[in-house]
Amino acid sequence: MKKQFHLTSEGVAELKGELAELIALRAPIAERIKLAREFGDLSENAEYTSALQEQDKAESRIAEIEHILMNVVIIQKPKNDSKVQLGSTVTLKNNGTTKEFQVVGTVEADPMNGKISDESPIGQALLGQKVGDVVELKANGEPASFNIIAIS
Repeated sequence: MKKQFHLTSEGVAELKGELAELIALRAPIAERIKLAREFGDLSENAEYTSALQEQDKAESRIAEIEHILMNVVIIQKPKNDSKVQLGSTVTLKNNGTTKEFQVVGTVEADPMNGKISDESPIGQALLGQKVGDVVELKANGEPASFNIIAIS
């Protein structure tokens, strides 16, 4: 069974942009390889080795992005905001401090920017919860209780 990747429409747009940038790099990398070959002995040619590594990295990422985009499922904003689900933005409160998270798929997860994976411990704890529920999460390595104050 094919793995499906859950992404928001913004996440798909970001991946398509990255793919376009990587594809645009193909010609300059190929030119670097061509020029490096002209330097002679390839076994001791650092420029050649570096260009080949850059090409390999770019081609691997292109293949990965193309695979993701062929198997993507777009996360729709939930119509029913009564429970936390994939695509929900959740506002949590603890001791006067509020935090906001959007629950996204693993490919798009970026905890430093408030996007948490549905497969992460925080994402798992939030899924299915309602406004007013108290969720036990670890904050700075210590367990803490957070009250869900809004879901959108």
